[in-house]
Amino acid sequence: MSNTSTPQAELKVSKMAENLIGSEIIKLAGEIKELIAKGERIYNFTIGDFDPKVFPIPAELKEEIIQAYINDETNYPAADGMAELRKEVAKLIKNGQGLTYAENEILIAGGARPIIYAIYQALVDPTDIVLFPVPSWNNNHYTHLSHAQQAFVETLPENNFMPTVEELAPHIQKATLLALCSPLNPTGTVFSKEQLEAICDMVIAENQRRSADEKPLYVMYDQIYWTLTYGETVHFDPVSLRPELRPYTIFVDGISKSMAATGVRVGWAFGPKKIIDKMKSILGHVGAWSPKAEQMASARFLQNETAVDRFLGDFKKQLEDRLVGFYNGIQTLRSEGLQVDAIAPMAAIYLTVKFDLKGKTTADGHVLDTTEAVTNYLLSEAKLAVVPFYAFGASKSSPWYRLSVGTATMNDVTESIASLRVALNKLS
Repeated sequence: MSNTSTPQAELKVSKMAENLIGSEIIKLAGEIKELIAKGERIYNFTIGDFDPKVFPIPAELKEEIIQAYINDETNYPAADGMAELRKEVAKLIKNGQGLTYAENEILIAGGARPIIYAIYQALVDPTDIVLFPVPSWNNNHYTHLSHAQQAFVETLPENNFMPTVEELAPHIQKATLLALCSPLNPTGTVFSKEQLEAICDMVIAENQRRSADEKPLYVMYDQIYWTLTYGETVHFDPVSLRPELRPYTIFVDGISKSMAATGVRVGWAFGPKKIIDKMKSILGHVGAWSPKAEQMASARFLQNETAVDRFLGDFKKQLEDRLVGFYNGIQTLRSEGLQVDAIAPMAAIYLTVKFDLKGKTTADGHVLDTTEAVTNYLLSEAKLAVVPFYAFGASKSSPWYRLSVGTATMNDVTESIASLRVALNKLS
């Protein structure tokens, strides 16, 4: 019998799938896994996730999830999310941000990722342009999935890597969606009130300029880390600053980061009802719902404001201790004359770190001539795994990195800084 099967290399797929870029973080994770498999001790600060043994979800939330399964809350949830949870989310938004959104202006989904996907699918056509800053998380991939066009601006450390109105303005008239995130993944930095007000005013002016038959300029505002702010840092959002933007702004939020509950998969969007309804229809066909048991458990947990506040207070303190520990360690190395720097912690679970090592020579005579070479040296010699900003769309020449503390203990902070010191002192 002849073999008529098509060789794998000749199989045809969609242009979208064929040209979808793989994750640089997943690629780096593969290299880390190989080293760990060889028995090496790696300080892995690459992933925007939590080690549940270090940062478990709230005990009360865990008990509510268990009880929800005991109660057989295992059938399909409502397409827009369980009413009980949407009611609690509306209260959370009101109490935390002073924003009033009705329950039918809120959509629950299986984390922030399907929410973002649904926003793109609901608002962006293949000929439309999505405008976003880099570094930022996955906007390039969501634009590709939507068959849309991208316009991006590379931000500067002087502005804490947050986009400015001057950087965005040249692209604004052609854009359909402006994708913003604060606190920002990967930097852990935030918009100042003045920065965000200027951008809001620009969006308002642009929408006033557009005719009634044109699609308006929408703003996606990803604030999934907004409760995790430290020191004097204040979270600002477009609708609080400029209520006129309410018809054009869709928020992304959830408990994934604020409750260390990335695997629980409870996220939500809130915004104009028409857009929320369209997103609901899209996700209904995809089936990207948050599990009913987790929704009911989250609703009951959010009612327990004492438990929520207690968890957040302790959780934020632990995260801040690690971020400050890494920051102080990097600054100590800098004071010793080593070519490193960092931006002081503001929010989220990330520290922005600079490894200005290109052109340095290793002990065996190898020149670190690229960012990839620097990354590999940090991993092989310092046993330190961090993510270069080019994985988030920045230029390949950027010396800046994301360091995530979601899996770090305080001992990890001390030990990794010591390991880094030894590795850096070997360079010439």
